[in-house]
Amino acid sequence: MKITFVRHAQVEEAYIGRYNGHIDIGLSENGKLQAKELAKKLQHEEFDKIYCSDLIRARETLEAFKLSGEVIFSDRLREKSWGVHEGKSFDEIVAEGIEYENFEQWISALDGEDIALYTKRVKEYFYNTILKDKSENILIVTHSGTIKSIISLIENIPLEKAFSVTLPYASFITLNRISHKQDTSTTIF
Repeated sequence: MKITFVRHAQVEEAYIGRYNGHIDIGLSENGKLQAKELAKKLQHEEFDKIYCSDLIRARETLEAFKLSGEVIFSDRLREKSWGVHEGKSFDEIVAEGIEYENFEQWISALDGEDIALYTKRVKEYFYNTILKDKSENILIVTHSGTIKSIISLIENIPLEKAFSVTLPYASFITLNRISHKQDTSTTIF
């Protein structure tokens, strides 16, 4: 099984560099261009199945691809919810009195979806839906945190290490030897 993970293209300018979580925002004009360029890079891929976050920024990224395969939109591929901190920058959150000590403390200190529940949601959907799919070439259009959480699962590395991976807007990662079982032999790093 081959899986290509796509991070959605650049969001509306007012939301760049913010904890957007479940805010349903669209792409910027630059993001729409990025999505078209990304679609050109992957135009020769023949995807059997497409999974996509149900949020607008992921949907608009996928629209640039003009694919004919089956598309499944799911809220289970959404980014982590940040609750009252959604739409805020790191600096704005710090100004509210939450200090950054380390990755784990920061993630736990912010409001919204509990990190353990978020990673459980992503893990269950990945293993129980996507990896059970019998398709051989799958496209997943989702969010940076979701992709990094899946990397953490596949590589069996701490979430903090996976989150240290730079994953720009409209970038993709392709994993070529994903097993239909939970054990995999793919190496990303």
